[in-house]
Amino acid sequence: MFSRFETTVEQIKKDLPASSPPPEADLDKAGKKIAKSLPNGPDVAASPVPVRIVESNKGIPQLLQTVGSAVLSPLGTSALVLLLAIFMLLQREDLRGRIIRLIGQGRIRETTRAMDDAAHRVARYLAMQFLVNTGYGILVGIGLYFIGVPNAILWGAIAGVLRFIPYVGPWIGAAVPILLSFAISSSWLAPILTVSLFVVLELINSNALEPWLYGSSTGVSPIALIIAALFWTWLWGLVGLLLSTPLTVCLAVMGRHVPKLEFLSVLLSEDEALSPAQECYHRLLVPGAHQANDLAETYLETHSLTALYDNMLLPVVIATETDVQRGALEEKERSSVYESVIEMTEEFGGRPPTPSELEADKTIADKAQVLAPAPTCHVVCVPARAERDQIAGLMLVQLLRQQNFEAENLSAQLAGSEIVEAVARTDCDAICISVVPPSTLIHARYLTRKLREQLPHAKIVVGFWGATENIANAAHGLRESGADETVVSFAEAVVQLAKLSGTITDEMAEAPVPENEEARLQQLTALQVLDTPNEPFFDSMAARLARVFEVQIAFIAFIDGEREWFKSQIGLPEEIAATRSAPRALSICAHTVAINELLVVEDIARDKRFANNPLLKGRGLRFYAGMPLRINKFPIGSICLLDTKPRRFSEESRRLLHVMADEVTEELERRLPLVEKPAA
Repeated sequence: MFSRFETTVEQIKKDLPASSPPPEADLDKAGKKIAKSLPNGPDVAASPVPVRIVESNKGIPQLLQTVGSAVLSPLGTSALVLLLAIFMLLQREDLRGRIIRLIGQGRIRETTRAMDDAAHRVARYLAMQFLVNTGYGILVGIGLYFIGVPNAILWGAIAGVLRFIPYVGPWIGAAVPILLSFAISSSWLAPILTVSLFVVLELINSNALEPWLYGSSTGVSPIALIIAALFWTWLWGLVGLLLSTPLTVCLAVMGRHVPKLEFLSVLLSEDEALSPAQECYHRLLVPGAHQANDLAETYLETHSLTALYDNMLLPVVIATETDVQRGALEEKERSSVYESVIEMTEEFGGRPPTPSELEADKTIADKAQVLAPAPTCHVVCVPARAERDQIAGLMLVQLLRQQNFEAENLSAQLAGSEIVEAVARTDCDAICISVVPPSTLIHARYLTRKLREQLPHAKIVVGFWGATENIANAAHGLRESGADETVVSFAEAVVQLAKLSGTITDEMAEAPVPENEEARLQQLTALQVLDTPNEPFFDSMAARLARVFEVQIAFIAFIDGEREWFKSQIGLPEEIAATRSAPRALSICAHTVAINELLVVEDIARDKRFANNPLLKGRGLRFYAGMPLRINKFPIGSICLLDTKPRRFSEESRRLLHVMADEVTEELERRLPLVEKPAA
């Protein structure tokens, strides 16, 4: 170090200009002073560091350990998974019972349904995967054979098997045939054809077959499958990659059936994350209402205008007011959303309806009733209190005008007395009071009483739009105030106003004869149930039907060629109960058999098929619900409910009636002789 410093100083002295006196003495003194101040150390230039290369004698064992670890680790994981799978299969019933007890306390039915759903989806996925991969391997083998690659059948089988490994398996299976095509060919033709074969097959499978088959079988979104594959591969390696899809399907099913795990269904399911109403509300909150218009346009391509109002725009209005009341939305934002909804209503409502929209708008949600054509009459829509009530009234007016009604909508700025005076001046046939939650029905009851006092002969319908709770109690209170009907959707409002404004004079409709009538009667005859004595099972089932659904009449009936025969009944009129039969031409159950699905008539007097049926009208029967009984898919009869009062039949009641019909069907199938099934 010191020698280098001295050399540098000497060089500086030489480089100084010759004209100036060289300050050698000063430089020497400075150099010596600096050298003394530096710590003593070895001279780098004079003392080279010795370097010795030592060869390790552990090279081969270390290499073997590294290679063995890389090979044995996945094999060990695979063996562990295989061992675990074997023991789980041997103890599957015990494990199933423990899982049901662990997470299904008080919810055994829901837990069982969730496990069955998961098993069904995984089995369907594996079946679809087997079909796709088998077809892939066959096509690869055929293609390689015609290209001229040796052992084409072997490479096709390997490609099909390796394709069970998601994402990387297909390319591993393609690598060897592609390299082999380069080795055997003296030109570029065989390699290009081989590469093209794998690329084309992979594109078809990945972009067409797999999304179509796997999406419908697993119920998991594609992006969720990719992320799940990365996660399970990171966690368990190759085994995790193989099991990623079944495991993800199980998680998605758990999220669908377990409320506390619903977030899994939201993240993994292929279902839309937002409902049409939520998506529309989200777009309306973003500057630029044209985004919501585009969404509504797309929705109208497959739905009616009534469905647009019921399922999209009305829920947007309800969500807006709910957010305002909890402080999540400012008044300015509410006004902007309302203005956009009004503009969309005026735009879409001003268009001429298509024939399919007109037909859809004449039916309520369950499409169980066939209605008379809507008459021309004058309807006034009255807002109960707020601007949102007026917006809902505007939507209803648009729908009524499409049905040839004369309709008008009053302003929410009017006071209660002013509304009554305005309605009285119109000389209307029907009045619809509009209430949008979260408003209460206090103002609606007040208006109903005042309007009933002023217009005793007018028909009054209260629209409690979008309500889902306490509907029966609300309807009861409104009827006491003077309302004729209470509805919760625009589709139902159009139907009820058409019914209230006209009297059905049509003759009763006979049920059509099913196309497979001969085969259906063969199944009924083979059952050997007609004209048999009462049996405890069927009698107890009829009693259960009457008790569970709280109806006056319940029965199990079979439809013969000319009659309706009652196997068991509760509450039928004495003359019918004595003969245990009724003419098929007058049977409402024959309609259930004809359509071969659930039939609900919430008010017989307002359904033109049955309003003038002497068997029903003469006994004051107003409600009917029937579920077909099927043997080998042929409807042979039905379980039926009748009551003297109109009533709503909820989705839960429909599901329960379906379950009880299945119980009767199982009992019938147990006693069914071995008969050759005819073609459906």
